[in-house]
Amino acid sequence: MIASLRRTALLLLFALACATVPLSATAGNASGVLVLGRISDDPKTHYEQLKPLLDYVVPRMADVGIREGRILMAKDSHQMASYLRHGRVDWVTETSGTAMLLRRNAGARPLLLTERDGVSHYHSLFFARRDSGLRSVADLAGHSVAFQRPSSTSAYFVPAAELLHRGLSLEILLSPEDAIDGGSVGYLFAWSELNISTWVHKGLADAGVMSNLDWNNPSRMPPAFRNDLQIIGETGDYPRAVEMVRSNLDPRVEARLREVLLDAAGDPDAGDALLRFFNTTRFMPVDPDSQRALDRISVGVERVRAEVE
Repeated sequence: MIASLRRTALLLLFALACATVPLSATAGNASGVLVLGRISDDPKTHYEQLKPLLDYVVPRMADVGIREGRILMAKDSHQMASYLRHGRVDWVTETSGTAMLLRRNAGARPLLLTERDGVSHYHSLFFARRDSGLRSVADLAGHSVAFQRPSSTSAYFVPAAELLHRGLSLEILLSPEDAIDGGSVGYLFAWSELNISTWVHKGLADAGVMSNLDWNNPSRMPPAFRNDLQIIGETGDYPRAVEMVRSNLDPRVEARLREVLLDAAGDPDAGDALLRFFNTTRFMPVDPDSQRALDRISVGVERVRAEVE
């Protein structure tokens, strides 16, 4: 009986100790661990893209107490926001739209811009068939547009916000044959850029949207399709990708991480790691124009979430 009571008391003390340890201390850099996060539907592939850069960064942060690096995947932005709020992730790489969702939902902060394939900024293009009669974004009222997926910055968040900014309303369509209510813009998700270009070319959607980089990529916009299409509108430029950190990251760790990433482009030892990290060519400070673009995207994302979704 006494032994049983002792075991119960020990279990209660252990449970109390666990309950009083902050989650950030068990999972974040307070224990010498730097956690890199990624929203992923393909964890194996993304792990192989993230790990080399994390392995490059961690040894260069020993002077601020970092001894180990870990990767934590999230299934969506809601889960990643939770990880950031609870200190389970320190650093996230994302496109601008999702990065601003994480800023809104978790207080995450932009650390640096990410240049990929030598391109740090891009913009979204609206396009339609040349014989469609559509000549501008304003003409899309009463017509359908193909977006890529609900998490896409260039082919959903930014163009959807642009349509709302121009006074157009959006309604989701269940299929290309759905009737569009009044002067709304009906939208569908095509799930890939090639599908978007195919749907518009074949008349399944009246218009499509993608980044200028995808428009010039023959695997996403076949030249035979593009000859029959025309651009009817475009958005302003915005950052292609952003490195984000959690709001309560140790300032010394944040400053050293920024320094290591900024210096990586000039270090031959970082070459392979950068290439595998989504073809990154360098990291860049967040300049005032880019910050204003991110702020506009943040407002747009919030409006899309409130008025469209």
